[in-house]
Amino acid sequence: MKIQTPDWVKHAVFYQIFPDRFAKSKQPRKRLLQNFMWEEWHEIPTLQGYKGGDLWGVMEQLDYLQDLGVNAIYFTPIFQSASNHRYHTHDYYQVDPMLGGNPAFKELLDAAHDRNIKVVLDGVFNHASRGFFFFHDILENGPHSPWLDWFKIEGWPLSAYDGSFPANYVGWDGNRALPVFNHDNPEVREYIMEIAEYWIKFGIDGWRLDVPFEIKTPGFWQEFRDRVKAINPEAYIVGEVWVDAREWLDGTQFDGVMNYLFAAPTIAFAAGDRVDMAQLEGRSYYPYPPLFAKEYGEKIQEVLDLYPWEIQLTQLNLLASHDTARLLSIAGGDRASVELATLLLLTYPGTPSIYYGDEVGLPGALDPDSRRGFPLQANWELDVLAYHKQLVALRHKYAALRTGSYQILFAEGTVYVFARILGDEEIVVAVNVATEKVDVSCEVAALKSVPDKLLFGKSEFAWKKLGETKELALSMQARSGLILGASD
Repeated sequence: MKIQTPDWVKHAVFYQIFPDRFAKSKQPRKRLLQNFMWEEWHEIPTLQGYKGGDLWGVMEQLDYLQDLGVNAIYFTPIFQSASNHRYHTHDYYQVDPMLGGNPAFKELLDAAHDRNIKVVLDGVFNHASRGFFFFHDILENGPHSPWLDWFKIEGWPLSAYDGSFPANYVGWDGNRALPVFNHDNPEVREYIMEIAEYWIKFGIDGWRLDVPFEIKTPGFWQEFRDRVKAINPEAYIVGEVWVDAREWLDGTQFDGVMNYLFAAPTIAFAAGDRVDMAQLEGRSYYPYPPLFAKEYGEKIQEVLDLYPWEIQLTQLNLLASHDTARLLSIAGGDRASVELATLLLLTYPGTPSIYYGDEVGLPGALDPDSRRGFPLQANWELDVLAYHKQLVALRHKYAALRTGSYQILFAEGTVYVFARILGDEEIVVAVNVATEKVDVSCEVAALKSVPDKLLFGKSEFAWKKLGETKELALSMQARSGLILGASD
């Protein structure tokens, strides 16, 4: 079977937005909530507080995103819910009125598409919430409800709120706020398929699927793919799977997963022993122990060997998300770690994802701290923004950085060097994670050309010809990286 994935994803740079925290509209809008006292934007977030970000606010920031080089947005859930993160879905057909409702989303979607920016939504289809109409009917009517078989009811009476009694129904991860759907019920299955179809027809460009591995019903995700792709063959389907995802990446289900298997070794290499272990508690990815270049290269090669190349090019690569601490905080505040990891992210096969605020130096410990309000411009780290823009621009300029093959040229000690090759276009990337300057030389047989233009970084380099082979001599500054390309 020939595996097919959406072509646009291979050329995308994603930006992940947590809608309550990214931007609040500054324009007069018709709002349902006029005078609510929101939680202070720049105070540390609480688990249950709302800061009042909305979709009009995102629309007003599209110039900023376009200037950054972003051409795809992944939103964490936007549907009506009783939580600031909106994973407790009340109504899958209504955008939360606090975000502006369906009209605001339509306006934003059209504005994004006018700029060739794609929009992917978060699909939370494993569980709903206590406020979801069908489950609420069970709470009101008990065994008389017609919706009993939509959930996994285990006994009576149900205790949806009082933790001193058993819930008597299955909640996701034992959480009684999140009743799990019975996906073996054909009506439930059809309901979820129709939601997926509805929003694809509405104009979204894909789905990011929350905990899809929890849905064990045979054929479920195959049908999901078939029905979504029948409406839009270029729709992107990406699953939240933190581990080896071969089971779902066989070409019949997802186009990619959130690539924590890339994030973990990349952070372990770039941040090394700076990693703050407290920020990894309870998370199923392992950016530790510290890695040297050789071990990093081996781990990256393992990840590249896991899936077909067509799937590699549509993996959603990331360094942080709403489910992790922010990279700056994981790295103990070390900015060089963030820059080195970002360089590796934006030169890696697959589609890179920037977590909102990381590009201006926003810190944040584990949830809810990693979901802070986007900082005021006066608090931006402008040098961090500058290198993000530079790296994103290079990725857009050079096709080899998007779809070229990935070849490790040198991986010893603290220095890691690789090439991205597409036809005659050859790009060399080198990183030194040491705290001192390092000089290395490596023979380069894999390249036809001699990339002799410094596209990024400040380190020194020289090419030497040794008979039939070429040698690249690098004088790498401490905690630095570089990108080399052909002279124009």
